[in-house]
Amino acid sequence: MKNLSCFNNAILIAAVAVLLGQGGFASAHTEGAVMDPAGNKASFTALALVTCFNDGGGDADHIIARVRDNSPAVPGLLVSLQILKGGRAINVTDATSGDADFSNFVALHGGGGVYQLMANKTAIGARDFEVEFHCNAADGTHTGTSTFVLQFD
Repeated sequence: MKNLSCFNNAILIAAVAVLLGQGGFASAHTEGAVMDPAGNKASFTALALVTCFNDGGGDADHIIARVRDNSPAVPGLLVSLQILKGGRAINVTDATSGDADFSNFVALHGGGGVYQLMANKTAIGARDFEVEFHCNAADGTHTGTSTFVLQFD
C-alpha cells in the first residue's frame, strides 16, 4: 500500500471498519463508506477478504452480496461489486445511484474459505456506498463470517 499520512491512515482504518464491519458472527453484514472522498480517482478500489466458515450452524457453501450507491445520480458514475474465489467470479452493479435501492443479490458458490470482495466505481467522483454480504450454508442458514480489508484506495 502507498505511504499515507497518519491522518489518511486513520481515515483508511475507519473506512475499512465501516465498509465491511468488524469480523464476527452476526447474521447481517451491511456497512458503508465513502469511496474516494476527494473524488479525484476513477480507479478507486476497495478490496477485502471475507472468510466463510462453520460456526456451529453448518458448513459454508456460498456467499451472497449486493451493493447500493447512496450518492446522487451522476451520468456514467456507478458502483460495482465483484466477488472472486478460486477460478470463479461474479459481478453486480447498482445501476441507479441515489434511488435508495440495493442491487440484486449475487451468489458465488465456492464452499468455505476465503472470498475476495472488490468494490469499485466507473469514473471520477466520490461515492457513498454500502455493501451487504452473508456467508451461507447450502440451505441458506447464515454461517460464520470474518473480514480483513487489504486495500481502500
